Amino acid sequence: MTKVTVVGAGNVGATCADVLAYKEIAEEVVLIDIKDGIAEGKALDIWQKAPIDVYDSRTVGSTNDYAKTAGSDVVVITSGLPRKPGMTRDDLIETNAGIVKSVTENVVKHSPNAIIIVVSNPLDVMTYQAHITSKLPRTKVIGMAGILDTARYRAFLAEALNVSPKEIQAILMGGHGDTMVPLPRYTTVGGIPVTELIDSEKLDAIIERTKFGGGELVKLMGTSAWYAPGSAAAQMVEAIIKNQRRVFPVCIKLDGEYGIDDCYLGVPVILGRNGVEKVIELDLNDAEKQLLEVSRSHVKEVMDVLDKIGSN
Repeated sequence: MTKVTVVGAGNVGATCADVLAYKEIAEEVVLIDIKDGIAEGKALDIWQKAPIDVYDSRTVGSTNDYAKTAGSDVVVITSGLPRKPGMTRDDLIETNAGIVKSVTENVVKHSPNAIIIVVSNPLDVMTYQAHITSKLPRTKVIGMAGILDTARYRAFLAEALNVSPKEIQAILMGGHGDTMVPLPRYTTVGGIPVTELIDSEKLDAIIERTKFGGGELVKLMGTSAWYAPGSAAAQMVEAIIKNQRRVFPVCIKLDGEYGIDDCYLGVPVILGRNGVEKVIELDLNDAEKQLLEVSRSHVKEVMDVLDKIGSN
């Protein structure tokens, strides 16, 4: 039986669980949270929707009982405090690192063969925390950021070009947030390079909006986004469970790729049954390499903060 656990029944986790059930990606979806009744209630609500939306994935909720997660194929970790207006991702690090460490220990205890997808912020460093806590191979502990970032980028491009978002393919690299590395050279619209369809000034404005896409939503709503992040995590789960071998940008520990060692960054990978089946190395030009280095140094700084805290 295919089984997926989503840890954290907040907006992102509940959305992820809902998409997993609705698309029948797993036979059983377990939602777990630290707050009494929240996971049980949301799981029950999703299950009661099954006759309406016509799916048979079973959703189960639990308050902090990790025994119910045993034998999960994939575990999505969304736990942690969301960003509030004026708060940087780095402000969250100490609290969320402690939460992610505790969750990861419980996950690995009950599902030692699971592939772990981290959604908690600050994303790159929480992936680092989960990886070192789990002691699993780097290919089995990955972060969801690039799919969300490229989705925002593609949505903005679709609007600007007045075309279907289905037609737009794109890759972004680097850290999640202000130092992400957009790659217009690898952005296409129905196979046509985007640079042939939009002028550089408009494209630059879209790239800037994408970099601060999360912050734009925090300003509007007073909290972080959830529909797109939850759906992005579910898309990663689907690629793994169904062994789709899709090419996605995900956060993984680099071991020499792009000339970078021991840093968690978003790079294009092939995602399948074993997690990351292959890291794809693009032939970056000098300007792109320089942007990636800026991103690397920023992520490394935050990794150093985590090391000093000593929660690992």
